[in-house]
Amino acid sequence: MIHGPCGSINPGSSCMKDGKCTKRYPRQLLHDTQTGEDGYPLYRRRSSEDGGFKAKIKVKIGNLIQAIEIDNEWVVPYCPLLSRIFQAHTNVEYCNSIESIKYICKYVNKGSDQAMFGFGKDGTPIDEVEQYQLGRYISSNEAVRRILDFSIHKRHPRVVHLTAHLENGQRVYFTEDNLHERIIELPKTTLT
Repeated sequence: MIHGPCGSINPGSSCMKDGKCTKRYPRQLLHDTQTGEDGYPLYRRRSSEDGGFKAKIKVKIGNLIQAIEIDNEWVVPYCPLLSRIFQAHTNVEYCNSIESIKYICKYVNKGSDQAMFGFGKDGTPIDEVEQYQLGRYISSNEAVRRILDFSIHKRHPRVVHLTAHLENGQRVYFTEDNLHERIIELPKTTLT
């Protein structure tokens, strides 16, 4: 799979923003896989001198079809097995950052697809207001969970906010009268 190409070759590409590719292409040519400063992996991409490949491809740039030479800088990380199983382009990258959780949760909590639809007979005038319905698609698994009243999601352990005890911030006084009582009956508190 080849990205783009974009950048100086095709500045009008949809992935370009402020003169840079939002997908970070072309990638850096490296002899070994490394971890970048931002936590993203920098995969081994061999230059043509290091055993990598170059190819000429034809791409449409604007209204013209041009032949350009590309190398491993433009290859999208993929897994041939997954591409064969799903019969589709499958981008596979290792992600190990807090941003990956944000990305995954955005799609998990996004909800199902919604559609507007209506019923009618051929040749009869359509009253769109009367026939308008808004529906959504739910998978069979989710439908069964909802029908049987199973929980759709849960959070464990529950979140407990701890109050912080700042030094010299909240003073506690012990007297001879309340010392014994305080030791036996400790108040329930989340002070740390």
